[in-house]
Amino acid sequence: MSPREAIVTLNLLPRIGPVRVKRLLEAFDTPDAILRAPKDRLMRVDGIGEETAKILTGWRDHADPGSELREAEERGISIVTQADEDYPAPLRNTYDPPLLLYVWGKLEARDRHAIGIVGSRRSTHYGTNVTKKLAFQLAHAGFTIVSGLARGIDTTAHEAAIAAKGRTIAVLGSGLGKLYPPENLGLAQMIADGHGAVVSEFSLHTPPDQQTFPMRNRIVAAWSRALLVTECPLRSGSLITANLAAEYGKPVFAVPGPIDKPTSMGCNQLIREGATLVADGSHLLDDLGELPFQQESTSAAEESSDQPQLPEEEAKVLSAVTADDQPVDRIIERSGLPAHVVSATLMKLEIRQLVRAFPGFRYARR
Repeated sequence: MSPREAIVTLNLLPRIGPVRVKRLLEAFDTPDAILRAPKDRLMRVDGIGEETAKILTGWRDHADPGSELREAEERGISIVTQADEDYPAPLRNTYDPPLLLYVWGKLEARDRHAIGIVGSRRSTHYGTNVTKKLAFQLAHAGFTIVSGLARGIDTTAHEAAIAAKGRTIAVLGSGLGKLYPPENLGLAQMIADGHGAVVSEFSLHTPPDQQTFPMRNRIVAAWSRALLVTECPLRSGSLITANLAAEYGKPVFAVPGPIDKPTSMGCNQLIREGATLVADGSHLLDDLGELPFQQESTSAAEESSDQPQLPEEEAKVLSAVTADDQPVDRIIERSGLPAHVVSATLMKLEIRQLVRAFPGFRYARR
């Protein structure tokens, strides 16, 4: 058995999990050695009792790795282990990193520049609108939006990232063969078809339950450079994700809501406890500093021009903006573009932190 097949096998077994496997690997070095080890030797490892050792020695009664691998291949799902280069770097240093990820779609190096966006499954009109706005802004600025494909806020965040022609990662609390909620299958397909990836650490036919969702939440928190909660009540899985993000040392942001609305009490409480208040994507971008495209270009471009590569319209409008603030009418005149195009493009450039807006519809280069 190859190390890859052995990891798939260990991931299929009940009562094992990432923490126990981590301890076992410290004792046996390779995953296939764990499955060959005798019961008494397994029981010497901290946290491995008689029942767990029995499962490991009798793994053939619980797992069929060959069938799992074949089905994943037939479904167009790749399996990424910690030994693979495209395993997400932010997950490697967590206490309990997933043994592997089932990936429907494609992971890219730029996905390490990720913002987690989470919130209530029962989102209000207010929560939906602010999530749509913020997710669009952040995705357009180059961040990959990570969320959980749940109803409500998660769904809106994924959809807004796609609308911004950005990338998004959906982390499931179930296996990919038991995608939940089922009505989001179309959205998952859209994500996988060129807009990011749908991922799960669970074997293909794992149904969602009360344990799988908190496990999913830790991946969202660990993967994200920062976590944004846009709307949630006081009792919410989003608060669990926020607490995990804080434990991982990630900045936590929250959108304030009406003080008399239970749907916003969780966010308001987060702000009271120290989360950063966000009312616009620029607030979060200012706190995070460099944008992803700026970080990617620093090593490659001690280039001849200090102007970033932009779509033609954005480049033309940026060229018309000077270091001193000037009215938008002057920018329209200098760019030669229609007023509505210039207005929309200036907003995009502001999101990218390339221009700064001033009162009276005036703009200057940053």
